Amino acid sequence: MNEWLILAILDAFFAALATIFAKIGLQNVDSMTATALRSIVMMFFAVGMML
Repeated sequence: MNEWLILAILDAFFAALATIFAKIGLQNVDSMTATALRSIVMMFFAVGMML
């Protein structure tokens, strides 16, 4: 199996886990607000990796 395919499958798996755990931690928050907060946090991580 190609290395990129293994990495893509692992990436999808961990993205799903992150979403599930984030939703568990934000049970009393509207889903749109929770999605916006996760997107903002991921944006900061992405910018931090580029610098």
